[in-house]
Amino acid sequence: MQISTDSAIYILVVLTGIILISEWLMRFRVFRFAGAALLVIVITAVFANLGAIPSGDNPTYSAIFDYIAPAAIFILLLDVNLAELKKVGLPMLILFIVGMLGTTAGVIFATSVFSDGPLYSGFYAPIAGMFAGTYTGGALNFNAVALHYGVMENGMVYASTIAVDNIITTVWMFVTIAAPAILNKLHGRQKAKVSISSVKEKEQSLAKPIGLKNFSALIFLTTSALLISEWSAQWFDTLGIRVPSILIITTIALILAQIPAISRLPGTRMTGTWLVYLFLAVVGAFCDIGALYDAGQLALRLVGFVAIIMLVHGLFMFIAGKWMVRDWDLAAIASQANIGGSTTAMALAQSFNRHELVLPAVIIGSLGNALGTYIGFFVAAII
Repeated sequence: MQISTDSAIYILVVLTGIILISEWLMRFRVFRFAGAALLVIVITAVFANLGAIPSGDNPTYSAIFDYIAPAAIFILLLDVNLAELKKVGLPMLILFIVGMLGTTAGVIFATSVFSDGPLYSGFYAPIAGMFAGTYTGGALNFNAVALHYGVMENGMVYASTIAVDNIITTVWMFVTIAAPAILNKLHGRQKAKVSISSVKEKEQSLAKPIGLKNFSALIFLTTSALLISEWSAQWFDTLGIRVPSILIITTIALILAQIPAISRLPGTRMTGTWLVYLFLAVVGAFCDIGALYDAGQLALRLVGFVAIIMLVHGLFMFIAGKWMVRDWDLAAIASQANIGGSTTAMALAQSFNRHELVLPAVIIGSLGNALGTYIGFFVAAII
């Protein structure tokens, strides 16, 4: 009997095994510097590019993006104390705006280095807009611009942009995980302060065993929130109002998190972190180096194009981070909210053990989703 590598249960066995291996490797100092989140991405990328698991679109991956990622956001937000927002919200917002400007400037500069040509099949301006949109707030904006301009109808061009975007997004996740550790040593760090009493109180709740009743309550709340957000988004659509479901999930979680009986539920951080790792494993699986090779010269030009965007964006973030706060974790999370969206920004905050930054990461990521499509269309129009 042969089990296909596309089998959902096979993929889940591999992904959960990678999470287990990554956590086990954290016993060793050489791996501890990278962190479990980075290990999950790297190991999964290796498996995917060796053909052990699918690399790219797959129903199992789609289900994880559609349900596991928002569930992770919801569960981790139950750990949020809104009183802490005022201490980190404004710097995060400013850094996010700086990153957005850096992305736009990077796209415009990249167009001066890589000019239009027949390789782009007439989609040069839309491609620039797609990258401007996706590196403002995530993949939602990428596809919105691509759909409007019909880029999806040209399989090779669209596949090339997807492959490059997946590779660079994964690489940037590596950068934002590793850069704060390096910059903290080179330039020092001024970490945003958090209420000590609230941290101690939360740590006490984390020490409690989760128990079957509490775990059942957590799963019930999570699935209910997912259902309500889906219904609400559909209802808003009937009114002609487009409200991202992630905003609804965030709102529900924030309201519930202010109820002591819910905010003190044990197991939220452990469960949420595990779900984040599962999501990051899928991010690694999308790192398809073979797709880049097949696309040839167009893919190479796109890699150079996007590399320039990342360099300019990174330069903007470094200057702003050094001038404003010198909290490199904060700058990295804001940058990840631009490049990868709210879920990867939230995952980064979690991997840094900066739980007070989880909510700001989700909020600015959602803001990026709202603004990115407009930025994408603007850039496509002026190129």
